[in-house]
Amino acid sequence: MNNVLLIGLFSGSVWQILSQTSAFGLFILAVLSFMSFVSWMIIFQKWRQYRAVEKDNDRFRHQFSHSRGVGESLGQAKATSNATLSNIYLAGFEELSSLKELRNEGGALQNKVNPLDNGDFDIVEMTMEKALSEEMSKLQKQVIFLASTASSAPFMGLLGTVVGVMDSFWSIGQRGSASLAVVAPGIAEALLATIVGLAAAIPAVIAYNWANNKMRSIGDFSNNFILEFLARAKKEVR
Repeated sequence: MNNVLLIGLFSGSVWQILSQTSAFGLFILAVLSFMSFVSWMIIFQKWRQYRAVEKDNDRFRHQFSHSRGVGESLGQAKATSNATLSNIYLAGFEELSSLKELRNEGGALQNKVNPLDNGDFDIVEMTMEKALSEEMSKLQKQVIFLASTASSAPFMGLLGTVVGVMDSFWSIGQRGSASLAVVAPGIAEALLATIVGLAAAIPAVIAYNWANNKMRSIGDFSNNFILEFLARAKKEVR
């Protein structure tokens, strides 16, 4: 399909079709072209974003796994700002430190040390899950546009197709002839709208599914990190 479009473009036929396309047909083609352009911009942006996130996540997870204590990864977390794990770690570590201070203050009044209990670690877990939700929201930004393009572009192309076919029938009725010269412009407009609609929708569908798989993978990776953080924190604090 793309080869046919390219051949038509270099032969000049596409420009001839556009020159004879109705105003409504041009509007449909312009909207589809805009949606396709924005979709490709989002695809490249998300590809770079997810690649950076996965790279920094792997780096931070490796450093955290080889550290002797949960507090040793604080500097690494601040250095890898692209990593979802960094912000999750910072949220959990700050909440853990805050709870320890509150326990120590209460214990100082009674001249004893109060260890953290399961309720405290539940609070830390909820804080880290909230941070994960916020990080996933960042990764999901603009992905909805891909879904909108994937679902609406074929129907917009179909709308342009219907208008082109109607134009062909109108020409037949006006001229009283069903010759190729009469119906060809409308049919060509209809087919061009179909091609542009599919050209906008197909990459958007593929990219949307790819983005969802990436976000699911990052989310699972982050959830496993939360469990690892809590397990190590419980060993150190209790």
